[in-house]
Amino acid sequence: MEDSPPGSSSDSNSPSRAESFDRDRHVFFLQMMYQLMPSQYQGQEINRLTLAYFAVSGLHVLRSVDSLHKEEIISWVLSLQAHPKNEALLNDGQFYGFHGSRSSQFQKIDNGVWTANGSHLASTYCALAILKTVGNDLSVTDSESILKSLKHLQQPDGSFMPIHSGAETDLRFVYCAAAISSMLGNWSGMDREMAKEYIINCQSYDGGFGLTPGSESHGGATYCAVASLQLMGYIEDGLLSKSASSCIIDVPLLLDWSLQRQAADGGFQGRPNKPTDTCYAFWVGGVLRILGAYQFIDETALRKFLLTCQSEYGGFSKLPGQLPDLYHSFYGFSAFSLLEEPGLHPIRIELGIADNVAIGL
Repeated sequence: MEDSPPGSSSDSNSPSRAESFDRDRHVFFLQMMYQLMPSQYQGQEINRLTLAYFAVSGLHVLRSVDSLHKEEIISWVLSLQAHPKNEALLNDGQFYGFHGSRSSQFQKIDNGVWTANGSHLASTYCALAILKTVGNDLSVTDSESILKSLKHLQQPDGSFMPIHSGAETDLRFVYCAAAISSMLGNWSGMDREMAKEYIINCQSYDGGFGLTPGSESHGGATYCAVASLQLMGYIEDGLLSKSASSCIIDVPLLLDWSLQRQAADGGFQGRPNKPTDTCYAFWVGGVLRILGAYQFIDETALRKFLLTCQSEYGGFSKLPGQLPDLYHSFYGFSAFSLLEEPGLHPIRIELGIADNVAIGL
């Protein structure tokens, strides 16, 4: 949930522009990223679908997605889905979702046999989110293959691997599985009870959630836990105004941990004693919104912090004074959506896509 933005550090924030949200410049920045990304992104080619998600979904949050050629986007995304050669292969243990890029579709030799690289759970989430964002109802996807093979990724402890073998398991991929199931409107690909127990086991003594049981609480992991539980129907929106005491997780402790993540500069940090970072304004802010506790944060201070990360080139950086990148730009726009910035679409927090896109789910 945390990364380093491409490009070197630079004092790129103009004081005049830091006074307000510069929507037009952000639209220009995303349109530029959509057409041709800087060379610093070459190392992330394998994640091209994820980068496209940030650009396309970001433009939609900014109410500018109509400037894109939607049919071309749909065609490109669909070309990245993995398809079994026959139905019997759906039981071969592989996952038939979406590849992260064209290069990940290249074949490789495994014990002398040519095999296709496995598709990825996070790429599949991004693919479906893009399709929904540009107005596709997902009927064109091979949802049966996705859901039947999704079962192979769930582990005995309820967690998920992102690919069919040789990968880590943690809350990020539980969230991806839940979001995929929710967008497809079909939960046959995962055992929700097992996933719920895994999530509960990831809540730490301090109230936050670690990526795995027993690991340190983290803002991104906490979002994945809370959003997954809401998508799966185990917690209600606005939990604090209802029956928080009977919830399956420790809500008071979670609320205390989350509120403590807003630092003196107004921004949110992912962990105690760490610098504030643009993306956690969404990861932690989204948790507080789901809990019904967003009114307890200092919105004015948060807005001021975010504006120090707004670049004169458009977009947002991770920290003040750095160059903008797609990841932090998207979550900067999402954070301003939570702050109800005029001219932005509201976010359906638990899915990471604009609310008007998610209505038909």
